[in-house]
Amino acid sequence: MTIEERINGSETRIFKAVFPNTTNHYDTLFGGTAMHMMDEVAFITATRFSRQIMVTVSSDKIDFKRPIPAGTIVELIGRVVHIGNTSLKVAVEIYIEQMYAEGRELAIQGNFTFVAIDEFKQPVSVIK
Repeated sequence: MTIEERINGSETRIFKAVFPNTTNHYDTLFGGTAMHMMDEVAFITATRFSRQIMVTVSSDKIDFKRPIPAGTIVELIGRVVHIGNTSLKVAVEIYIEQMYAEGRELAIQGNFTFVAIDEFKQPVSVIK
C-alpha cells in the first residue's frame, strides 16, 4: 500500500450534534470542548494511519473562524498532512451544518502533532 493510500484510508470523519450541555453562556460550543473533539479525531486518524501507540505532543494554529451554535450538527475531519521520522501531523477541520437546512461552513481548523512510542514510552519510528 502506498503512503497516499494509507493517508486516504486513515482519513477520519465523525459527526456530532451540539447540545446545550456543551455550550457556553452565548449558546455556542465551548472552545475547549471543540479542541477536545479535535484532539480525539486527530488521535484516531494518527492511530489508523500508523497502527502504533501515538501520543499528542502539540497542537498549533487552531483557528476559530465561526461560532458553533447549539442545535447544529458538526462534522470533524482528520487527515494526515505530514509524516516525519517519529512523528506525524494531522490537520482537523470542523464544519457546521444546520439541522434543517442544506449547506455547511468551515468553523474551526487546526493541526495536531503525534509521536509514536514503544511500551517504555520512548519515541520510535513511524511505520511508513
